[in-house]
Amino acid sequence: MRRALFWLHLAAGVIAGVVIALLCFTGTALAFEKQLVVWAERDARRVTVPADATRLPLAELAQCVRLARPAAKPTALVVAADPRAAVTFQLGREGALYANPYTGEIRTPASTRVHDTLHTLEEWHRWLALGGEGRPVGKAITGAANAAFLVLAVTGLYLWWPRSWSWRGLRAVSVLNLRLAGKARDWNWHNALGLWSAPFLIVLTLTALPISYRWAHNLLYTTTGSEPPPQTAGPGAQPPGPAVASPAPGTQPLPLDALFAAVTTTQPDWSELTFRLAAPERRAPAAAARAPFSDTTPRADRSPTAQAAQAVTVAMRRSGQFPRFAATTLHLDPFTGSVLRTDTFAALPTGRRLRSWSRFLHTGEALGWPGQLAAALASAAGLVLVWTGLALAWRRFFRR
Repeated sequence: MRRALFWLHLAAGVIAGVVIALLCFTGTALAFEKQLVVWAERDARRVTVPADATRLPLAELAQCVRLARPAAKPTALVVAADPRAAVTFQLGREGALYANPYTGEIRTPASTRVHDTLHTLEEWHRWLALGGEGRPVGKAITGAANAAFLVLAVTGLYLWWPRSWSWRGLRAVSVLNLRLAGKARDWNWHNALGLWSAPFLIVLTLTALPISYRWAHNLLYTTTGSEPPPQTAGPGAQPPGPAVASPAPGTQPLPLDALFAAVTTTQPDWSELTFRLAAPERRAPAAAARAPFSDTTPRADRSPTAQAAQAVTVAMRRSGQFPRFAATTLHLDPFTGSVLRTDTFAALPTGRRLRSWSRFLHTGEALGWPGQLAAALASAAGLVLVWTGLALAWRRFFRR
């Protein structure tokens, strides 16, 4: 059995080695992607708190956005409890605008080079940076290489396990020796790094399967007795919101500042609030022509011909929450500000919670910066494993 696993291990490594090396390189660079982008764009994202720290109303900040960027169509508004954080107006794929909550100054990062570079690396990591009709092909190749890497990690953990439990035999395969050279160095590094990184690599590759394959995604739901979401729903699809009672004729929805006050009053431990803004195409044509977005239309239909208003959707994060990636979704009555329904992470179906854990375990974010560091180090070790493995294979077949 050991001989059969060895040749399976060797064949998988030789065939998929180059793509696995690319996945490991880009995975190492992307481990701290969010932190790197926040740091690189700190000139726009961070503000100086004045002595008289009086925040401007959100409606006034929205007016500043309209004046600075008349064609901007924000899809979400993000407010952080940190007084040094700018208010973020998300523009979908077009990026974001950052408003100084004390002066109303609208900012954009002086340079987006770090963001653009990491985005390019992410495209290489996911589908080899292929576009158009080539994207499914690239995704299939990276998915197959990830599956091969899973086979390598599982079989390698068995092959790297020391045959002799003497200290000499254990040290030869578990302690990295930097003084070796040639074949002895490649063998020692391949065994030592493989033995210590295999458990982390198994988690990283196993959690990547639901991202690459629909059957693996559905398996997380079916094994827990949950109904898989439709494929057209997308990864971030939300369940339908609660019904909103019809108000008295002539009643206008509350402005965004009133809804913000209603949430912060009832949820004092909030750390970040994300208001989903109404899509421009869902508003009355005349209103859309006057302004691409209005601070008084957070996810509620303001059209005079609307049959039924929709609840305002607010995603809330709390400081010190667990899991770290979880968010609580509040559905507010746009006319009264009362909470119609609260969707917590613990109340989600088991399959959806498992899918979220799988997603953020793959990047290490589920465990905070220690998890991200472990993912980065394991990916870097995988890069060395590919190099040493191919070197050992070359010597085996082409010794002269």
